Parts: sequence; C-alpha cells; structure tokens
Amino acid sequence: MTNFFANIDWLTILNGFCILGIIAGGILTASMKKPLSCVLALGGCGAFVALEFILLHAPDVAIAEASVGCVLSTILFVIALRKATKEEEK
Repeated sequence: MTNFFANIDWLTILNGFCILGIIAGGILTASMKKPLSCVLALGGCGAFVALEFILLHAPDVAIAEASVGCVLSTILFVIALRKATKEEEK
C-alpha cells in the first residue's frame, strides 16, 4: 500500500483554497449590510488574491496587489467611511 500523502499535489489544494477564499470574500463583500464589514471583507479578498499570485510565481504582481488591493484601498475606504459618517452627523 502506497503512502496516500505522497500522491497529493499540495499546490493544487492550496490554489483551490485560495480560489474559495476569493469567492467567499466576494460573496461576503456583496452580501454584508454594514459598510465597514464590506470593506474588511474586500481587504480579505485582496489578501487571497495576493496569495494566489504568489502561488502562480508572480511576486511582483503579488506585492502590488498586497500593497494596493489589500492595504491601501482598505485604508482609503475606512477613511472615506469615517468622513462620510461625520458629515452625516453634522
């Protein structure tokens, strides 16, 4: 009897989990009611996309996605939400 784990392609499984994370992040982003929750789900989706680019051996694209798609856009959306809620309170 051969070793079961010797025949598993772990990279394919990890790619599948990344794609499921991207899909789940997109669904969560579209279905949440609170805007801050949507922004955080979108940031998580960007993190999964960056991880997928790393797995696809595109480190330059992964760095750009992680910095812009995950960090910068999340910060900008949170700042915009704070300013919008402050304007509504006035």
